[in-house]
Amino acid sequence: MDISVVIPLFNEEESLGELFEWIKRVMDEHSFSYEVIFVNDGSTDHSWDKVQELRQANPEVKGIKFRRNYGKSAALFCGFEKAQGNVVITMDADLQDSPDEIPELYRMITEDKYDLVSGYKKKRYDPLSKTLPTKLFNATARKVSGIKNLHDFNCGLKAYRKDVVKNIEVYGEMHRYIPYLAKNAGFDKIGEKVVQHQARKFGHTKFGGLNRFVNGYLDLMSLWFISNFGRKPMHVFGFLGSLMFFIGFVAIIIVGAGKLYALSKGVPARLVTDSPYFYIALTMMLLGSQFFLAGFIGELISRNANSRNSYQIEEEL
Repeated sequence: MDISVVIPLFNEEESLGELFEWIKRVMDEHSFSYEVIFVNDGSTDHSWDKVQELRQANPEVKGIKFRRNYGKSAALFCGFEKAQGNVVITMDADLQDSPDEIPELYRMITEDKYDLVSGYKKKRYDPLSKTLPTKLFNATARKVSGIKNLHDFNCGLKAYRKDVVKNIEVYGEMHRYIPYLAKNAGFDKIGEKVVQHQARKFGHTKFGGLNRFVNGYLDLMSLWFISNFGRKPMHVFGFLGSLMFFIGFVAIIIVGAGKLYALSKGVPARLVTDSPYFYIALTMMLLGSQFFLAGFIGELISRNANSRNSYQIEEEL
């Protein structure tokens, strides 16, 4: 199979028919063998009924229905597991991503040998309240990830070699950082294509607000830490703990030595426990011990962690 198109959706019943017909027209024009996998992420409207209707008339349509809303990362993870195409395309279900981009994305993967190609919506129809935080977020993501050539990490329109989606784990809200996940998995030939951004035709965006902005940064910091220390937490916690304990221990010795020196000279000296430095040193030693234990526990967890991706799937087509 040439192409798998994975489409996460949440309450997008109005757009699904038009979106599939658009994809079908593009695929037929270029004689691609393909499948379209709709992942219904706990929709409360008639989106799943529409997917079933499309499936009855088109064998290329496949579907996954979650029992409840898990989020976009969960939908992509399950879609990636089901995908069979040599090239996997992801896009949003709201008609803001153009299926006309698919042939060129496919060519960049198959001929230019990219592992991943991310769309870049250079001209956007989103409100300023969304575009400004997005620019700041992407600038930070470029700096932290080291992927300097991407302008839009969170663009839903992306293309992947099959090996990429089968070897990365998208969990939590890490869909924003799939290029970073791919890079950490050893797929570092990552490209970008300027794509058309369509104005939303139906409904309103399901992703937005301050919560999305804050969570994005928290996830980025988590991913940076995991990619650098996830398999060796003792390297960071153990180092910090040892350093803090050593500083506290030296400080205690200095305080005690000062007391002994004063006594040896017959000079009146206050109690060691009356010195604020004693408590600072003691706190450093306690925190150092806790950091060290956190690193040790982290090592045990990292060696025995179970899969994070377990979702209740109600139905598959």
